[in-house]
Parts: sequence; structure tokens; C-alpha cells
Amino acid sequence: MADLLDTYRRKRDFSRTPEPAGGTGDDSDRPRFVVQRHRASSLHYDLRFEIEGVLVSWAVPKGPTLDPEVRRLAMHVEDHPVEYLHFEGVIPSGEYGGGDVIVWDTGTWEPVRTKDPGRAVRDGELHAEVHGQKLRGRLVLVRTKEDGGKESWMLLHKHDDHAVEGWDPEDHPRSVLSGRTNDEVAEDPDRTWSSGADAAEAEQLLVPDPLPAEAIDALADLGKSGTWEVHGRSLKVTNLDKVLFPGDPPVTKRELLAYTARIAPVVLPYVEGRALNLHRYPDGADAKGFWHKARPDHAPDWVGAWDNPAADPGETSTYVVADEPAALVWAANFGALEWHPWTSRTDEPDEPTYALVDIDPGEGTGWDEVLTLARLHRTALEHLGVTARAKVTGSRGIQIWIPVVAGYTFDDTRAWVEKLSRTVGKVVPELVSWKWEVKARGGKARLDFTQNAINKTLVAPYSPRPRAGAPVSVPISWSELDDPDLRPDRWTIRTVLDRIAERGDPFRALLGSAQELPEIT
Repeated sequence: MADLLDTYRRKRDFSRTPEPAGGTGDDSDRPRFVVQRHRASSLHYDLRFEIEGVLVSWAVPKGPTLDPEVRRLAMHVEDHPVEYLHFEGVIPSGEYGGGDVIVWDTGTWEPVRTKDPGRAVRDGELHAEVHGQKLRGRLVLVRTKEDGGKESWMLLHKHDDHAVEGWDPEDHPRSVLSGRTNDEVAEDPDRTWSSGADAAEAEQLLVPDPLPAEAIDALADLGKSGTWEVHGRSLKVTNLDKVLFPGDPPVTKRELLAYTARIAPVVLPYVEGRALNLHRYPDGADAKGFWHKARPDHAPDWVGAWDNPAADPGETSTYVVADEPAALVWAANFGALEWHPWTSRTDEPDEPTYALVDIDPGEGTGWDEVLTLARLHRTALEHLGVTARAKVTGSRGIQIWIPVVAGYTFDDTRAWVEKLSRTVGKVVPELVSWKWEVKARGGKARLDFTQNAINKTLVAPYSPRPRAGAPVSVPISWSELDDPDLRPDRWTIRTVLDRIAERGDPFRALLGSAQELPEIT
């Protein structure tokens, strides 16, 4: 087994290249694949399948496609270590394969027509059912020529439900991990590997550094109230042992503040520079909550503020703006169990930066039906070449965020999302109602495009929800819509931090990915 990587290692100087030296390992229960867009001496795509403890690899000059009428040349190259699955960065000039690399797609796969994919490769024909964020359906690799140790193969996509005629990989240029293009990686290769480190420690994820343990220990050492030094601010915290979320054991305010302090740096890019609507439950999630939009006079000076010039008499005129992590901790201490940022920024309040799809289940809507609607939106967005990400709500539904360039109005985004969702709704009319009144929907789901309006908000990524166990609204990758264990309230404030430490933040792909919305015909 160790010999499988000899060729890979001989070609590389690991004192210079950030690529992982890696090793062989056991096959995963759900084997993975990756496609890397690699600009070396020439642009090509590297297609790699996890087989027999390594990544069996092909270089595909024109890239894989969903178009079943297209045949691609694929050159069989040396096996790579499994740690290469998430390699993204710049290989130095002069090194083998020198150039920039992004993770263009990744996911899981299943061998078809064989229980021994290694043998299938050696025999010259591999059939693979792939479950990626861009590539889905049946891929087939067939060896066509052997010449002096070099193997030419043909890559094609079968005619199946995932086939898309005319589909071009170059229309989808961004990394599914970081949301960056090859140009952006070349300019700032901040997702790097530490060669020689253990696989679990090698990858540096694109999430902020964790809060020092000393800060959490200091909170634990306080009595029922006190002053807590957190994120460089002094914050007076109160009623720390009050139960805010029922559960076994129940979640106290102390635990909520500890979670908020840890998650705030991750949440910050999605709330900073935006007015914040707070859903307050000062007596806990079991009691009635209320919306609080006005920044209170007693808020510390360092909690940001925005005066809304368009506020009518009697409307909220000054909002909280969380421009630093400590401001979210203050909001949680203020009894805000949910955080809802505006879709627009305070510098251009009439211009949304996201278009929003809200899959709102009805009384008769099952989770499988919610997933069906989300997958149909995924297919439609991929077909349109639109960068978007979904998140489970922590309650019953799924929401999809689509970053847009400056200049759109809320009327624009609302009309576009309405057209998108009505197109999806036509596929499964038995699941969807367009009635405004809940009672008139007959228990069906609503695809709520009306959330695309000024001062209408959806819950922030990683915000808690006011329910037993403190569930959290969590971003997911597109491929996770096919995870049989996915549930809308799968993660809580006690479990989501481990997920982020392991997988990073899927919504990071939205940052820097503002795009024009294509016409929907």
C-alpha cells in the first residue's frame, strides 16, 4: 500500500510545496471525490476518487461536464494522498505542477457495476455515481490507449436525471470550499497545508481563530452576575444561572453567552454593517418573546448604532449594528435569543446584498418534502450558474442565500426569487401553495419570496432558535441535502462548534461572490 504514493512523493520537494506528503489509509464508509481546477503550465481539472486508501487521479484538460453528449480526454496520473481532498493554494513556480489550485468540487461517490473499484480501474473501466456540489449523477471513465506507461482515458456523463446539455465547467469557476477563484487564491493563498502534520491538523480552515479558553473559564468562574472581559471589552453580565432553553440538561444564560462569544467571530461577516433586529426572550424560550429593534440608551458606547433616515414617526429610528464580536455577546446578554440582520447594509439600505429563498413548510409538509423543494432549487441554481448556499433554520425549514452585486432594488430581488420559486413550484404543485393566509394554504409549503423587502429579515447563520435544546440555524453544503441524517434542528449550541472545527463554514463561499442575477426564461 505504501508504494502507491512513491511516484507522487518523488516528484515533490515538501520543504517548498504546501502540498501534503500524506499517507495511505483505510477506505471511508462513504468514499469521497474531489475535482481541483489547476492552473499549471496549462489549465486543467484534476479528478480524484478515493480508492484503496489513496486518491486515484486523472487530469482532464477541458474539465468534467454534465453534458451527456460530450466526451472528455482524461490522462491517468499518479495516485495522490487522501489529504489532498481539500488542498487549495499555490504550488511554487519551479515545483512539479507549479500554479494555483482550487477545490472546484467535492463530495461522495459510489462505485457502480463493481464492488472492487480498484480492480475496475486496473481493468480500464470505472462507473461512478457522484454526489458533489456541482457534479452529480453517473460518470464513466474508460481507458482508450496505453503508451509507454501513459494512459489515455475517456470521461463522459451518462444520460440521467442530472445531465444538462451544454453544461460548461468554466461557467462555474469558484471553489466550493472558500468561494474563491483561481485568481483570488493566487493573490492570497490563505488556505494552506502544513506538510508533515497529522491529517486532522494539517488543514487551516477559513474560519477565525477560536476564542481563548481563558475567556470561557473566566465566565465559568463568575457568580450569578459580574463583569466579563470578552473580545477586548468589559461587559456586565447578569442572571447567569437563569434557564433560557428547556432541555436535559437545560441551557442557562451562562452557556448561551459562552456559545455566543465563541461563534461571534464566525457570524460577524454576515451581520457587520447591517441593522440588527433582535428577538428577545428575557424570561427564556418557554415564555413569550418579542421583537426589539431600537438600540437601547443603556447599550455600551462600543455597540454600533445606525440612524435610519427613512424612519416614519413612531418607527424605530436607531438600530443596533454589531460591528464587532462583543456586540453579539452584549445582545445575547440583553435577552436576544435570535439575531436577524437586514439584507441590505446601512450605507445603502435600499440595496439588498442577498436574494433570499425561504422554504416555509406548512402544517402538512414533511421534512422529505422540504428537502425535495430545496433540491429542486439547488438544481435550478446550478443550471443558472448562480452561487448560493442553503442553511437549515433550526426549526422546520430551509433558507437559501444568494449574494448579489450592488445596484439591485428589493423589487428586483423579490421578482427574481418569485420567478425562480414559481418555476420550482410548477414541478411539484402538490407541495406548494401561493396563498398568503396560512389557513388558506391547506397545510402546503410556501416559497416565501416576500422576504425580499427592506427591514424583512431571516435568522442569521449560527443564531440560536428559541426552542428546547437551543437548536441553531446552520449553513450546509449543497451535498448535505442528500445526507439521510440531515434534520432542520440537527445542531445545537452544544454541537455546532465541533462541526465548524471539523468542516469550516459553508457560507464562506458567499463572501466575495456577489453576482448578477441571470434572466430566468
